[in-house]
Amino acid sequence: MFDGFEGNLKLDEEVEHDSALVIDSNSASRSISTQNLRTFGFGTVRQVSRLIDGRNMLETQRFNLVVCDYNFDAEAASGLQLLEELRRENMLPYSTVFVMIASEATYAQVAEAAESALDGYLIKPFSANSLGERIKEARQRKRVLSPIFEALEQREYDTAAQLCVERFESRGMYWLYAARIGAELLLRQKRNDDAAALFKAVVEAKTVPWARLGVARAHFADGEIAKARRAVEDLLEEDPLNADAHDVMGRVKMEIGQVEEARKSYETATSLTPECILRLQHTGTLSFYSREYDKAADLLQQAWNIGKRSRLFDVLSMLLIAFVRYEKQQSGALQIALDNIKRFTETYPQSQRLRRFKGIAEVLVQISQGRTREGFRLTRELYADVLKPAFDLEAAMNVLSLLTRLLSIGFPQDDFEAIGRKIAQRFAVTRSANQVMLSAAMNRADVEAWLSEALNDTSRAAENAVDLTLKEDYKGAVESLLIYGEQTCNARVIELAGSLLKRHRDKIEGVKSFIDTQGVLSRRYCVPSTHIAGIRRSGRSSGGMVLKA
Repeated sequence: MFDGFEGNLKLDEEVEHDSALVIDSNSASRSISTQNLRTFGFGTVRQVSRLIDGRNMLETQRFNLVVCDYNFDAEAASGLQLLEELRRENMLPYSTVFVMIASEATYAQVAEAAESALDGYLIKPFSANSLGERIKEARQRKRVLSPIFEALEQREYDTAAQLCVERFESRGMYWLYAARIGAELLLRQKRNDDAAALFKAVVEAKTVPWARLGVARAHFADGEIAKARRAVEDLLEEDPLNADAHDVMGRVKMEIGQVEEARKSYETATSLTPECILRLQHTGTLSFYSREYDKAADLLQQAWNIGKRSRLFDVLSMLLIAFVRYEKQQSGALQIALDNIKRFTETYPQSQRLRRFKGIAEVLVQISQGRTREGFRLTRELYADVLKPAFDLEAAMNVLSLLTRLLSIGFPQDDFEAIGRKIAQRFAVTRSANQVMLSAAMNRADVEAWLSEALNDTSRAAENAVDLTLKEDYKGAVESLLIYGEQTCNARVIELAGSLLKRHRDKIEGVKSFIDTQGVLSRRYCVPSTHIAGIRRSGRSSGGMVLKA
C-alpha cells in the first residue's frame, strides 16, 4: 500500500517537526487519515469533525498541513469554502499545504479546486500511497518556492513580488502559482498597474477566472470603478455562480452608493457560500440599512452562531442586532446583545470603536426600559466626539441611526440638526458617501438636504481654490482650503490642499507653515475609511488570495 516511497514511510527529513490537522465529519475516514499522517512521520496530528472547529483552530494555531473533507452533510458550507475564506481573510499562511478530499469528482468541483490553487485533491476511495504522494509533491512545491515564502515571513514584500514576477516571466516551475501570489502582493503594495499587468498576462497565457477577477480588483484598487464593474460583469456573464465575483460587484456598488444593488450582489454571494461569516455580515448589514429587519437579524444571528469565536466576526453585527431588537421591542434579546458587546469590550478595552458600540447599545437598553432622560444623556456623550480623529464614517452612520430612532420619543430636533449638519460637513465628500449616510438615517428628507448642502459647500470650496489657482494666487487657494478643512474636518478639502501644496510649493511664500498645518490635518482626518456601511474596504472579502503577514 505504501509503494512509491521507496521503502521509507517518512515523506522527508523535516516532517517529524511538522504539524497536521485533519478536518472530516466521518469518524472512520478521519481516523484513517490521522493514522496515515502519523505513519508519514508528522510529529503532531490534530483532528476535528466540524468546519467551525477547524476554522477556529486554524485562526489560532499554525499547521504545516491540512487535510480537509469537501462535503460536510450537517453543515451548509464545504471544505473548499473554508479554504477560500481563510485565504481571503488572511488566516492561512501560504507555506501551509492544504489537501482536499472529496467523495465524488464532478466537473464543478474539479474546476473549483483548480481555481482555489489547492495543493492536492483526492477522490474517495484512495490509497495511503496516493495521499502521501500528493502531500510529498505539495511539500516539494513549497520548497521550490521557499525563497518567496521566506521573503514573506520577513515582510520583504518587494523581494517576494519580484521573485514571483521573475518565475512567471521565465515560466519556471510552478509559475502560475507564483504569478497568483505575486499579483496579490502587488495589489497589497498599492502597485495596482503592475498587478493589473500581471493578472492580464496570466489571462493571456492561460485564461483563468481568478486572474480575470484580479484585473477587476486592480481597477477597483486604482479607483477605476467603471472599468472594475465592466470586468466583473463580463466574468459573471460567463460564470454567474462565481461567488467571489458577486462579492467584488458588491464592493463596486457600495463604492458608488448603490446600497440596495450592493445588497443584492452580496445576497447572491451569500446564497452560494451560506456559511461564509463575512458575507453573512455584509448581506445582513445592508438588509438592516434597507430596513428589512427580520432578514437582517436572521443573517447576522447566523454569523454570530457560526463565528462568535472567530476573528472574522465583526462586532458591528451585534450592534445592528441590538438595533433590530430595539425596533422589535424585544427587551430581553436587546440586553443579551448588549452583554455580548460588553464581553468584546472587556477583551479589547483600548478599542474606541467597541466602546462606541457599547455606548449605543446602552442607550437602546436605557430607552427600552423607560429611562429616557438617562438615554439622552448617554447619547450626547456619544456624539461629542464628532470632530475628533477617531470619529469615522462608520461612527457617523451609527450615530445617525441612533438619533433618527430617538426623534420619535422626544429627542430635541434642534440637537439632531446640529449634530447632523456637523456630520454632513465632515463626511460629505462624495455622492456615494452621502447615500450610505442617508441610508443610515432611514432616508429622512432633512438629512438628505443637509448632506446635499454640505457636499455643495465642499464643491464650492474646491472650485474657489481652483479659481484662485488660475489667478496664480496659490497661497490664497491653499489658505482658503485649510481654513475650511480646519472648520469642518472634511478630508476631501484637506487632501486638495495637499495636492496644491505639492504642485505649487515653490510659488507659495511661507510654504512650510502651510505644509505643517496640512500634514497635521491629513494625519487626523484623511485616514481612509475601512468600512462603508459595514463593508470592509481594506481588501477583506476581495475575492482574492490575501497573503499572510
